[in-house]
Amino acid sequence: MSAILLISAFAIASIIGLAQTTGKTVRHHKVTVDDPTSPPELIQAEAAIEKQDYLAAEALLKKVVEQDPLNYAAWFDLGFVYNALDNTEDSIAAYRKAVVAKPDVFESNLNLGLMLVKAGQSDAEQFLRAATRLKPTAQVPQGLARAWLSLGHVLETSKPDEAIEAYRQAARIDPRDPEPHLSAGPLLEQQNRFADAEQEYKQAFELDPSSSDALTGMANIYMRGHRFTEAEAILRKLVALRPRDAADHMQLGRMLAADRQTEPAIAELQEALKLAPDDPALQRDLAELYASAKKYDLAQAMYRSLLTAKPNDPELHYGLGRALLQEHKFPEAQQEILAALQLKPGNGPAYGDLAAAANENKNYELVIRALDARAKLLPEPPIGYFLRATAYDHLRDYKAAAENYHRFLDNATGQFPDQEWQARHRLIAIEPRK
Repeated sequence: MSAILLISAFAIASIIGLAQTTGKTVRHHKVTVDDPTSPPELIQAEAAIEKQDYLAAEALLKKVVEQDPLNYAAWFDLGFVYNALDNTEDSIAAYRKAVVAKPDVFESNLNLGLMLVKAGQSDAEQFLRAATRLKPTAQVPQGLARAWLSLGHVLETSKPDEAIEAYRQAARIDPRDPEPHLSAGPLLEQQNRFADAEQEYKQAFELDPSSSDALTGMANIYMRGHRFTEAEAILRKLVALRPRDAADHMQLGRMLAADRQTEPAIAELQEALKLAPDDPALQRDLAELYASAKKYDLAQAMYRSLLTAKPNDPELHYGLGRALLQEHKFPEAQQEILAALQLKPGNGPAYGDLAAAANENKNYELVIRALDARAKLLPEPPIGYFLRATAYDHLRDYKAAAENYHRFLDNATGQFPDQEWQARHRLIAIEPRK
């Protein structure tokens, strides 16, 4: 079965968080409204920006900065326009000039920081930190919270503790926003601070009971800790919230399988498969679950379907071989396990299953070769000596058979009473009397 931990957005939270902030630069108040000295071109440019006529605004703003290279408002507006036109390089250059002309403007520092993040430039932190120390011209709490949130995303890789503190600052400034908690949660998970991460997700969920991200985060924590009852409750909420999401049904199915609730797990995976019929990972999980539930016919059908798409996958051949072995289809099982080992010779357990299939097929030479290969990779179990002994016995190599019967008896210690009785009686028959 695939790993039961949720495949969630939180594994790449920094990337997602930056995608939410970069490219969405903010506008400050219109500097021209109360300033009769503003150039007419700047007034016209800001009107054009309101209409999203960015090309007209660009031309007007260029005239302003040609006449007044220190007009921070014109440079700021140019940075905004260039970003809207997807011209990141010129946007950054314009915002830099806006900051040089007037360093104490919150929006200039924030937008420059966001654009630098978008461009992958290392000095983004400098300007985002500056923004956290300044006052926005409007929507003060939301603006400052966004600055702290953006700074946190920048710091996640290099300074994770400072990133967590930045998220907490954002949460204190804007306590109604679940995003700082959703951003802190995965970072705390990475530090194995699961109790703290759980609290962050719970706070996010309290703020937004419809947050699938908060539910996913809590479920991830519970599944890591094998707190299956709590995980199930959360995942069922998630499924109820998104009944058409195959991934949610799959994760619930995996959790139920890990909790050994086999039939409910199968039902969830089957529902997931209806929603995502071409998902190979889901098909593989369901095949393994069918096999563990002794639904070998369903497992075989699923494995055969998967093998049509991936005929050189050793795990699929092995899974099919094991299902066939359980149904006593020994020739086919031997064929599939051999195919698996040809593709992946280092699969130690597969040699044991091959020996079992070969023994039923009375291919005693293959039994011995398979057991010898297994012994090079894994410790020899007592039953391995017995199987090897009976193979040699059938081949009438009584010396080797007796040697392996003795090794079996030395290691069995009462665990295999039937085989131990057989071994003692065969030794009486094949060993020369003294």
